[in-house]
Amino acid sequence: MRENRLRQLLNEGKPSLGTRLQSTWPTITELVGRSQKFDYVEFLAEYAPYDLYALDNLGRAIELFPNFTGMIKMEQSAQHHLAVRAMAAGIQNLLFTDVRTVEEARECVRIVRPETPDGGGRHGNAGGRAASAGLPALVQAYQDAVIVLMIEKKEAVENLEAILAVPGIDMVQFGPSDYSMSIGQAGQRNSPQIVEAREYTIKTALKMGVQPRAELNDASEAEYYLKLGVRHFCMAPDTGILARYYAEQGGKMREILGGV
Repeated sequence: MRENRLRQLLNEGKPSLGTRLQSTWPTITELVGRSQKFDYVEFLAEYAPYDLYALDNLGRAIELFPNFTGMIKMEQSAQHHLAVRAMAAGIQNLLFTDVRTVEEARECVRIVRPETPDGGGRHGNAGGRAASAGLPALVQAYQDAVIVLMIEKKEAVENLEAILAVPGIDMVQFGPSDYSMSIGQAGQRNSPQIVEAREYTIKTALKMGVQPRAELNDASEAEYYLKLGVRHFCMAPDTGILARYYAEQGGKMREILGGV
């Protein structure tokens, strides 16, 4: 069984850097791995079309590179099914969305951890690609999986300290888009109330020994988060990169062609 790069970095107190993809084309994952600049790639299953074969192929692409691992972001309605299938495919780390309560946070942990006397979870033998290493290694993989929660609902922020106290939560990320909707400020990602909630999430997580992660569109945004104590980052998805390129470079070409 491969060592979980993200778990290793967390255990050693070192920063981490990932990037997000909506594409299931394994070549895109290979391009990220080949850059040797990222510790992990996060597949945005919450937004992207895919099938279960795609998860296996993403797992294979990740395993082409040393010091590299995977994560999956899942919609809440299918999180138990997707967590089990993704881990069976070799995707080692899980990002759970839309958590609102302590019990929901506990359930995220139970989904991932092994159903052993000391594991405290519900995860049995997956029987997928990851199982080829043997059952003891599979149990260890369940124990090593990094569990990340999105803090993106008004109720989650109100229950934050109790959620962060749940054993097994490794990392959290504030989600300004969903949070803005939940407080009636849809799209106002940088309103004073949303900035306050974001900084409260980061500071409270650090106080309680849970690592906060921040999403960045580009590296210039990192300084703000570094000053708050954030050491874990994930970069813009492939779709966002392409959208900006098409708008910017297409716009420049239209200006050039307008003068012809």
